[in-house]
Amino acid sequence: MTPWSIYHEPRDQDQPLMDPFSHQPDSRSLWSWLVSLLSKHQEWLSAKMQFFLPTVEVSSSDEALDVEQRVTQQLSKLHAQGPATWQSLVHSMCMELEVPLELEVLLLSTSGCDKDEFPGQLGADEESQLEPLLHHGLKHPPQSCESSPCPKYCRKQQLELANKYLELLKAFVHQHHDSKCWGPEETLTTHQYYIPTILQWSRATAPLDTQERTIKRDFKTEDGGDVDFQDLFNFRTHKGPRVTVLLGKAGMGKTTLVRRLCQTWADGQLDHFQALFLFEFRQLNLIKGFLTLRQLLFDLYLSPESGSDAVFQYLQEKANRVLLIFDGLDEALHPCSDKETLGPDGAASVHTLFSNLCRGTLLPGCWVITTSRPGKLPTCLPREVAVVHMWGFDGQRVEEYMSHFFSGQPSKEMVLEELRANGRLWSMCAVPALCQITCLCLHHLLPRTPMDQSAALLPTVTQLYLQMLLSLSPCEDLPAGSLLGLGEVALGGLDSGKVIFYSRDIPPALMAFGTTHSLLTSFCTCTSPGYWETGYAFTHLSLQEFFAALYLMASPLVDRDTLTGHVTLNSHWVLRTKGRVGLSDKLPTFLAGLASHTCAPFLSHLAKRNEAWVSCRQAAVVQVLSKLATQKLTGPKLVELCHCVAETQEAELATLTAQGLPYHLPFHNFPLNFADLAALTGILGHRADPLHLEFEGCLLEPHCPEALIGCGGVESLSFKSRKCGDAFAEALSRSLPTMKSLQKLRLVGSKVTARGISYLVQALPLCQQLEEVSLQDNQLKDPEVLDIVKVLPCLPRLRKLDLSRNSFSVSTLLHLVKVAVTCHTVRILQVRESDLVFLLSPPMETTAELWSRVPDLQENVSPKTEAQGRILTLRLQKCRLKVCDVKVLIDMLREGPHLEEVDLSENHLEDEGCRLLAEAVPQLHITKKLDLSDNGLSMVGVAYVLRAVDMCWSLAELRISLLHKTVVLMFAQEAGEQDGSWESAALLHSLSPLEASELPSSSRNIRLTHCGFQAKHVKALYKALGGSRRPHHPGQLCHLDLSSNALGDHGVARLAQLLPGLGPLQSLNLSKNGSSLDAVLSLAQCMASLSWVFHLDISFENQNILLTGDKRGRGILAGGPFPDPPAGTQISGFSQRCIPRSFCLKECPLNPLSLTRLFHSLEACPGPLEIRLSCEALSDESLETLLRCFPQLPQLSLLQLSQTPLSPRSPWLLAGALPLCPRGQKLEIRSLNQATLHFRLREEPEGVYCGFPDCGLGPEHVEQLCWSLGQCETLSHLDLDANLMGNEGLSSLLEHLQQTPLSGWLDLSHNGISQEGALSLVETLPSNPRIQEALVNLGPEQRFRLRFSRQEASGVTLRLSHCHLRPEHVPRLAAGLSHALQPMELTLTECSLDLTQLMVLLSWVKPPAGVLGIRVEEPWVGRAGVLALLEVCAQVSGHITEISIAETQLWLQLEFPRKEEDPQQALRLAGHGPGTPYSCLVTQLMETCGRLQQLSLSQVNLCNEGIISSQLLLSLLPALSELRTFRFSSSQFGEEGTRMLVAALEGMRGLKRLQLNENSIGHTGCCHLSQALRAAGSLEELGLSQNQIGDVGAQHIAATLPELPELRKIDLSRNGISPAAGAQLAESLMLCQHLEVLMLGYNTLGDLTALQLAQGLPQHLKVLHLPGSHLGPEGALSLGRALDGHPHVEEINLAENSLADGVPHFCKGLPQLRRISLLFCKIDDQTAKRLATSFMLCPALEEILLSWNLLGDEAAAELAQVLPRMGQLKKVDLEKNQITARGAWLLLQGLAQEAGVPIICLWNNPITPDMAQRLQSQEPRLNFAFFDQQP
Repeated sequence: MTPWSIYHEPRDQDQPLMDPFSHQPDSRSLWSWLVSLLSKHQEWLSAKMQFFLPTVEVSSSDEALDVEQRVTQQLSKLHAQGPATWQSLVHSMCMELEVPLELEVLLLSTSGCDKDEFPGQLGADEESQLEPLLHHGLKHPPQSCESSPCPKYCRKQQLELANKYLELLKAFVHQHHDSKCWGPEETLTTHQYYIPTILQWSRATAPLDTQERTIKRDFKTEDGGDVDFQDLFNFRTHKGPRVTVLLGKAGMGKTTLVRRLCQTWADGQLDHFQALFLFEFRQLNLIKGFLTLRQLLFDLYLSPESGSDAVFQYLQEKANRVLLIFDGLDEALHPCSDKETLGPDGAASVHTLFSNLCRGTLLPGCWVITTSRPGKLPTCLPREVAVVHMWGFDGQRVEEYMSHFFSGQPSKEMVLEELRANGRLWSMCAVPALCQITCLCLHHLLPRTPMDQSAALLPTVTQLYLQMLLSLSPCEDLPAGSLLGLGEVALGGLDSGKVIFYSRDIPPALMAFGTTHSLLTSFCTCTSPGYWETGYAFTHLSLQEFFAALYLMASPLVDRDTLTGHVTLNSHWVLRTKGRVGLSDKLPTFLAGLASHTCAPFLSHLAKRNEAWVSCRQAAVVQVLSKLATQKLTGPKLVELCHCVAETQEAELATLTAQGLPYHLPFHNFPLNFADLAALTGILGHRADPLHLEFEGCLLEPHCPEALIGCGGVESLSFKSRKCGDAFAEALSRSLPTMKSLQKLRLVGSKVTARGISYLVQALPLCQQLEEVSLQDNQLKDPEVLDIVKVLPCLPRLRKLDLSRNSFSVSTLLHLVKVAVTCHTVRILQVRESDLVFLLSPPMETTAELWSRVPDLQENVSPKTEAQGRILTLRLQKCRLKVCDVKVLIDMLREGPHLEEVDLSENHLEDEGCRLLAEAVPQLHITKKLDLSDNGLSMVGVAYVLRAVDMCWSLAELRISLLHKTVVLMFAQEAGEQDGSWESAALLHSLSPLEASELPSSSRNIRLTHCGFQAKHVKALYKALGGSRRPHHPGQLCHLDLSSNALGDHGVARLAQLLPGLGPLQSLNLSKNGSSLDAVLSLAQCMASLSWVFHLDISFENQNILLTGDKRGRGILAGGPFPDPPAGTQISGFSQRCIPRSFCLKECPLNPLSLTRLFHSLEACPGPLEIRLSCEALSDESLETLLRCFPQLPQLSLLQLSQTPLSPRSPWLLAGALPLCPRGQKLEIRSLNQATLHFRLREEPEGVYCGFPDCGLGPEHVEQLCWSLGQCETLSHLDLDANLMGNEGLSSLLEHLQQTPLSGWLDLSHNGISQEGALSLVETLPSNPRIQEALVNLGPEQRFRLRFSRQEASGVTLRLSHCHLRPEHVPRLAAGLSHALQPMELTLTECSLDLTQLMVLLSWVKPPAGVLGIRVEEPWVGRAGVLALLEVCAQVSGHITEISIAETQLWLQLEFPRKEEDPQQALRLAGHGPGTPYSCLVTQLMETCGRLQQLSLSQVNLCNEGIISSQLLLSLLPALSELRTFRFSSSQFGEEGTRMLVAALEGMRGLKRLQLNENSIGHTGCCHLSQALRAAGSLEELGLSQNQIGDVGAQHIAATLPELPELRKIDLSRNGISPAAGAQLAESLMLCQHLEVLMLGYNTLGDLTALQLAQGLPQHLKVLHLPGSHLGPEGALSLGRALDGHPHVEEINLAENSLADGVPHFCKGLPQLRRISLLFCKIDDQTAKRLATSFMLCPALEEILLSWNLLGDEAAAELAQVLPRMGQLKKVDLEKNQITARGAWLLLQGLAQEAGVPIICLWNNPITPDMAQRLQSQEPRLNFAFFDQQP
């Protein structure tokens, strides 16, 4: 039996084998041809006779016969020996003789026939030539149907002709589709046993009740079974689809099904159809011309014997009983046009005919079935087409097929047992074609090999094909040349898209070989009506792909690049690819399979090469697959890759592929069968970590989940597809218990019904590890929902069960509530319409494991916390609940656990239901929220609810709004219950234990908005709020919101009278109640009668009225994770502050009468009092009334008029009022639109601020303004910014202010003052001796400020910026400076002053006496050079005492008058004689710089200026006898400059301060420098930081230090000093008894240096800087012990050292310590405790820097206790630590007890921005910003 006897289509694996005799000519004709052929080769035949029959001798009678008679006799004898002898003879004949091709094909097809089929002798006059072979669906017609005229027939004749044709058609179909095949024994013919594959509808147009379901088999009792083909057609309606598409992958049995359908029809079972026609697109593609429908039916299928017109007419009339089947739509070479419409006799291409048949324009009413592989369906198909998917075999079908195949054989049970145990073999058998091949291979192997070894020989599809190929020739090896030849033909066909070959395409020898071994099949092809040709094809397309792969892998003619170029991955998206699928689907898979090491011997034999050559080619394929495994692939390509990797049997490649898969692996919108999922599962077995597997919109084979059995590599499994039904659920239920890593399961949007759910319910309890199950959108009903929730107690780790978008009733909902109440793991039940979600708590053992991992936390938890039960949340929104349901619900909840939240919004409870729930609140133990919104509550119901909850102790907030349908009750929580985190509460308790008296009392907020309350309801509302019982009421009312009602003035007044009975509130909102000014006045009186009212804010335009209490110290973390302080109490420290009260009235018309009434109502209000008013306009009369009234309010601290237009007279009116009020502190009128008056609480002699910015004041107003201000004797600031003074106003002000007692700043910025004004100011300075400082900036900033002193100033500071001085301005400036009578400091910043103008200015300035400092800031200063600047200094008229040259700055301090000195003496000291270069310049410099005391040079490059400039400068230094300070930093002077510098220093014996920082001196320069320093015995300060002096330089400095007894400061930071040199340096520092500042930071000093320093710290040390010095705990602790008790230390910097366990702490304290820096020191909470204790011993401490450490809330708690005891503290830096909101809150409490103003920086701690904002709003001294902020 050949393996292709059932599935052998050339394009697919579906088509059954053709009977070898079904289209053969008469056997007599064949025998005659054979005799005729061998008569020409008598010698060859005689040789074969002796070979096969050696004992038979030739008799004399045989010699007497003629040639043909003798040949006939010999053939008869050979045939009588049996099939084996005859078969060998035929093979030899075909291989050795020149046999005509058509005869060769027929001879090979008869090699297994009985001898009775061949007569002994046939007449020679029989047929001399063969008729063309016809395809099973074709009959060669005598003539075309179009060649004869169309006679007319009567109705009776037409019926007779039609019936005769139909009978002939049925007989034809029955003959050509009779299912016969070879059985296990080659001579046995049995009836084929057909196993129907799984069929599944896909479109919504599926007929009858078959929609979205799997078609079931209808087994018969007799041998064989059948499918009920009626399910494929909808005969009951005329509107359903009449076009059906059968989709299935290769080998699924599509062609077998349609042929079975033909046989069924021929047997008379499909009696609805009278005519059936079957066409194949592989044949139709060959038709080149146009055809009519009549030609398609009659010429290409079966022609009527007569009356074709009558028959065709009958078929048109009975079109609804005609079935046309088109096999292989995916092979259509040309697109089917959906635009061309044909008539009944129209001619077109076969593809157009097919399109018109489908659309009903041809043969309307007929039925069409077409088959195709998955792909995009062509547009010619109608939209209502029915699609049926073919899925192959499931487990039951596989076993049944094999049971029948091996029936009666002893190996049957062994085969079935091995099949069940071998998962890989099982997955291959899911494809019907592979199942058939597997059976044939096992049948071949079992007689020779044990069962387990036989199955082991079939591990992959490729090796299955190989084994099948080997079984074709069991006695001898297959010829390699023939196999490669067929492979070359196969590859050429694939590359050119060819599946049908002709005799000219295949060599005869290959043709004979392929036909002999059933590898090729022949058939007649019709390319046009009347023209026939014999065609050949591989028995199916997969065999052609297999041979092509063999050729690619084994042919030496194929290079490596060509081989690897065919290793590609196909992506077959259902809706995105072309309709015609490619021919090379399986070619990459076969190449991968041949790359397996198991195939190497066969390939080596085939290629005639050694295995090394084969291994190289196999490695090339594996390498390509390895590259693909590392790429990001789409879902279809990934599945193809899994198939290829599985075929290679390479474990390393499988591991590489598995590890490269993403953690979330999605598959979207393409079909997947069992084999696909099995391949993927096999790859996942090589993955270390499980992943998430998601299938969305994929068409899945119903039993494909069985491929996941035992898969441990999936953590989350998700299916979302309408194609998943009960069969899918059944298969899934078998897999789930075996997936031990599965935690999440989602089966969403499927068609699972009650039957499928029953399987899942049985399987889920076996999945103990599941944490989440989602069955959304599955059209479940009440019974299924109830069945599912029964498994909740069986899944201990389940955290979520989602049953949303299913159907359930109210009764079921109540049952679900009961389940939630009784099931101890349910934490939340959330239902909204069709949404249904259970959230469950972790199991008890998981909690125990959590506690075991956190033992420290366990100690802090009280027994009460541990015993706390679970808390349940119920959200039943929009569930159609009614009053009757409420009673049932209350009964269930009353006995249940504590409820965190109950949400019953959007139901139908109405007033009665809401009342019942409100009354039951005390019994329901709700801890957070009850939501009854949108339940039809009325005003009557509001009263019910208020009365019901009045005595509820736990009520915290009630929100009711009838307009917005809101009814929400919030309940108070204990500290440990908030956010459901009792572990957090335990930690809280351990950090800051609260006494019982400190627990917050019950307080509540009630918001009754949009409820329509009127004045008549006030009294009843008062009683409902518990007003009459308030002293004994269970809850303190804090916030009452009655906004958006209709109280009116009368209602507000009545409520104001009743407010004392409601107790101390925190806020009362009466907005939008139709109130007028009368209501405002009645509320203003409440500020006097109610002690809790601190703020009254009223806005008339918006109708906002809000009364609030003191906000400070309350609600620090409102809405956060910590409780408010107890109601009615204040945090310690806040009570000491004077808290002001404020009255704010906006958008209210204010006239004199209303102002008088308002101020009268506020007279009894305690102070301090702030009044803020705004109105559209305020007349002068009203302003005067206001000024007369405010003296009657001694408690007034602020009066503000904002957004109130004022008249031009208002500045004089308000300024004139200041002298009348001794408490006046500040007056500011801005833009005549806002006025603010600040008052002191007591009469104190402090300065008064007056500001009139942007009020349009000009020179004409100066006199009146100064007269008004002249009455104020304590004027300290006058702000005239942004007015219109100009230069004239400046002059007038300077004149009149001489009589005004101004002792502070005068601000004239933005007043249009020009250069002329600035110069006039300089010129008038001598006449204004009270001007102390002048700041003039004429640039974009436009600043002009003058500071006056009360007495005559001792000196003047003048700063001019961006004044753009021209040459003519310099003499005026010099003249003004020359007339100055006081010492003056002049700064000229970017005033366009060049070097020449500066020289002119310095030479002309000649004040009579005193000191003049001039600072020039210009970009050219750094570029000018030292020599040029010294030339400028030589032109000065006075003595220069200080010179400072920086990059852009020049500073000169001059003394006048200058005294003459002997320049020749100076020249000699400088080494410059009269004839030396620059002697004249030196002479001038010695005259002007002879008294120089300080010289500073920074960022000066002497190397670029030449050696003369350097020599000139440095040679002058010894001549400067009074020089005490020399700074030379950030400069470059080279080696020669260093030598000269050292030489100059040797002569500077009076030098006290030497700074040479950042000059790259190095160790060599330091050596020379140390020698020079030995002579500087009076040196007090030495700076050598950032010079890289290293250890050598440090040793030289250490040796020099004993020679510097007066040294007070030394800076050697950033010099690369090691611990050894550092220790030597520290030893020398012990000898510096006067040392006060020691800076050695950023050297690798280590603990060795620290220990040496600790042995003898200088007794006068004030500053110790050792940041980044690699100190460890030992060194830091030793320094701490040495510093402890030191009387003079003011600053310690140990930042950036690893001091985790060695932070210094003090026992004696440091009385003078002001600053300590411990940044980046890895300090944690434990270390911080000792450190905080040390801080208390430092009373002068002002700044603590602890940022970038590991401090948490415990450290914050310790610091919070220390802060109140540190009165001098100004800043605590805690940035970038681990302090949470809890720690910040504790710090806030510490600040509340501190009267000072320390800033605590908390930037970049784990505190949310919202929480940070709330904390800072309560305490501005908490700074969460990156930049420093002031409180």
